[in-house]
Amino acid sequence: MNKTQTINQLISFIKAAVTPYHAVRQMVTELEASGFTGLDEKHSWKLVAGGKYYTTRNGSSIVAWQMPSQRDVVDSGMRMLGAHTDSPCLKVEPNPEIEKDGYLQLGVQIYGGVLLNPWFDRDLSLAGRVTFSDLHGQVASSLINFEKALAIVPSLAIHLNREANNGFKINPQTMVTPILGQKQAGDKQEKFDFRALLKQHLLEQGVEVERVLDFDLSFYDVQGAATVGLNDEFFASARLDNLLSCFMGLQALLTAGSTEGMLLVCNDHEEVGSMSAVGAQGPMLEQVLSRMTGSAEQKNRMIANSMLISADNAHGVHPNFSDKHDAKHGPILNAGPVIKVNANQRYATNDITSAMFRQFAAAVETPVQAFVIRADMGCGSTIGPITAAELGVKTLDIGVPQFAMHSIRELAGCADVLNTIEIFKCFLQQPQV
Repeated sequence: MNKTQTINQLISFIKAAVTPYHAVRQMVTELEASGFTGLDEKHSWKLVAGGKYYTTRNGSSIVAWQMPSQRDVVDSGMRMLGAHTDSPCLKVEPNPEIEKDGYLQLGVQIYGGVLLNPWFDRDLSLAGRVTFSDLHGQVASSLINFEKALAIVPSLAIHLNREANNGFKINPQTMVTPILGQKQAGDKQEKFDFRALLKQHLLEQGVEVERVLDFDLSFYDVQGAATVGLNDEFFASARLDNLLSCFMGLQALLTAGSTEGMLLVCNDHEEVGSMSAVGAQGPMLEQVLSRMTGSAEQKNRMIANSMLISADNAHGVHPNFSDKHDAKHGPILNAGPVIKVNANQRYATNDITSAMFRQFAAAVETPVQAFVIRADMGCGSTIGPITAAELGVKTLDIGVPQFAMHSIRELAGCADVLNTIEIFKCFLQQPQV
């Protein structure tokens, strides 16, 4: 695998995937270019041996799969890769307009476990989905991306906050409200209307809009992804958790060249618990699997012949904070993907699925690491345990090690990206899992 080519593809993918909606649209573009056919959940499906398909829900979650070409799907089972499309961010409130001291601002909700400090003093743009009535009175939706920097959350000068470097506590209600601009001379009587701004932008994009009804919009950092380090060994970007896993899973699916049943599921709403119609705790994946077989018994047999690798980034050991890790379980960037283990089932890994992953890695001569949270610290979770509980499928949790998880700019290792894709491809090629 060519490192430069793969990293450039990753840069392009993350640049396009500024929200879960844009991430799914980008994946659809790449899937269709590789011969996958889109299926509408409202219609009947006719699946054929070796067929390549995808379906989306809410525009923010996607399941893409290949039917086995030489065996019945029940006997083949599905080699499944799972990830999530969402990342912690600042989402615009329904009634967001704020005018204060002559400045125009937008009120925001905190989505997920955001590391708030890095959001200050960043050039922010806005993207997501807008729903509107068109010129014929019909309700329609369109994705939107302003692309340019149009907002910022300025820090308070240290002269006015002498405790800024001494454990200063951020109030998410009052301190992270982005500034969009100022009231212009002559428009003192004009009320700031955010929906009018959205309508104007859509009209400029050629979208016929009568009235903006609602929206789901997020702020994002306009700084592009880039390689970092003396030898370009690191990869820095927003939304690596968990677009990096979406990208690796997609690349593996498109290039594995397997004749077996393969599937990639990328769910929205993982960062807020996965309990939604499009989250891992929702029925989307189970409903797709049900359509592949003729009965509940056949579906259950297929699941028994299947396996899921849940991919969500892991905490690399930070050299400035090494004591935050268990002494024997501190993953190093560029030292291989991480098997995530938790005795309390916050991860779905067990000894069998872990051993299988080690075998896949050995087959492509790639190192593997292990992560266990310190016994005196709480452990996060992933879509792995949720999907395992919903389906009853044997599951493994892994992830590429990274720094600054949930920051507006995160860091991972370039070699880990390439190596993990190779392991995924090996997994997808297995005749039995």
